[in-house]
This record gives sequence, structure tokens and C-alpha cells, in this order.
Amino acid sequence: MSKNEDQYITPENFGHYFLNGNPETLYKQCIKDFKELITIGQFKELVQSFNHNVESYQLIKTTLIGSFVQYLWLDNHSEKIICVLFDSMDAIHRLLLKPYITFPKSDKRYSKNAYTFPIKEDWFVFWGGTNEFINYHYIYESQRYAYDLVVMKDDQTYKDNKMHNENFYAFDKEVVAPADSKVVKVINNIIDNIPGEMNESQPAGNYVILEHSNKEYSLLAHFKQHSIMVNEGDIVKQGQNIGLCGNSGNSSEPHIHFQVMDSPDYMNCQ
Repeated sequence: MSKNEDQYITPENFGHYFLNGNPETLYKQCIKDFKELITIGQFKELVQSFNHNVESYQLIKTTLIGSFVQYLWLDNHSEKIICVLFDSMDAIHRLLLKPYITFPKSDKRYSKNAYTFPIKEDWFVFWGGTNEFINYHYIYESQRYAYDLVVMKDDQTYKDNKMHNENFYAFDKEVVAPADSKVVKVINNIIDNIPGEMNESQPAGNYVILEHSNKEYSLLAHFKQHSIMVNEGDIVKQGQNIGLCGNSGNSSEPHIHFQVMDSPDYMNCQ
């Protein structure tokens, strides 16, 4: 490395610096809000402790999140993971250090049926995958392999401002059946949230549960209030319009939650 590189941490050399570099250099590149949460002394102790028995870190995933990029670094024993969020100027906005928890047995279990995403256009998988940093659902068994889908344009999910649901690109978009199925549950009267607010008492908001062959079920959640156009007992075909994307339930902005299950009870399933 050149002298300038030694004094400056980039997303590409972060893993090396975290393990072998000066924590003060790393701390210096963190934003003010981060420094208000932890002192330089505490930060040094945290870095030293986390690096115990680690020989190297490998970059395993990068994810674009709005105007930021999230980087995941995994240690050589696949036991510890670092999640770091950089902005376009390489300032560090977030740094999470956690054990790398996986569920290899269920990770290798697949559905018997083939499903399409419940959408017709190009959407973005905001949450989805087999670790909690790219899929916050992962640590919860009942929704471990769920997806949260949004529509993005120019790295944003909305235009103008985010105070109105109508400004989000996903709002009012058609949501379709992911496979041939029978409708077994419909909730359609939950009011849509103001963006940023969440209805934790009714987590799925307006939702549809579909029964598929081979005793499999799917959940489509967070529909727009009164937009669901199927009824319990209806038979629907793959690709058939079910309703419109909304912002109901435990949802901070318009999106669709999609998961496949082994039970019609979305709170007690796998």
C-alpha cells in the first residue's frame, strides 16, 4: 500500500484495516453520530476483542441501499461477520459486529412447488437471503426465507418526498398469485400507514394466504386497504391479479412481503 492508502480506508481494504490497521484511522472515518455512541477507547477494545483468533476477513456481499452500500465481511472460521455501511465519500455510517448465525439444515430445504415472484414488473429485493444482514427475517423461523419487495428508480423507492404513500413507486402496483392456488385467508380492511409509522398490532396488515399443491402455502402481505380482489375459497391461477401493493401492517413504506410456508398459520410455520 502507498502512504496515502495507509491513511485512508476504502470499502475494498476495510477488512484488512479492521484486522491489522490502526483502529484510530477507522474511527476517524466514522460519522459524528456513530462517534457519539462509542468512544475511541471503547472502539479500540471492541475491535481487539472481535479480532481474537481471526486470521483474515473476506468480503462476501455488497448491497446497494439507497445512496449507501453495505459490505459484509466474514472471518476465516465463518463464525464472525462485520456489516459496514459506506456512503459515496467513503464515510462509515454503520458498523455492526456479530456472530455469524446460520441454519444450514433449513437452508438446504426447498419447496416442492415452483413459484414466481408475485409481481409483473421489475422490483427490487430489499430483504431476502440466508443471513440476517441481507434478510432481517432470517433469524425468525416462521419467516426465515421471506422476501420484502420494493420498486426502485435512481436508487430511491419514492419521488419528491416520502411523506405520502402515493409517492412510492411500489404503491398501487399489481400483486399477482405466485402459483396456481386456492385462497384460504383474506384480510382487507386495515388502514394504510403514514410512511415511517408502523402498525405492530397487525403485523401482516392486509394479506392473502394461498394454498398450493403438496401442502404448501404462501403469504402475500401489506396490501393497500380494500384493494384485494379475491375471496376465501376462490381458485386463482399463477399470474392472476390478487390486489394492489400498499403500506398496511408492520410496514414503514409501501412494499410486498412474500413467503412460502408449510402451514396456513403464518405465525407458526416453517
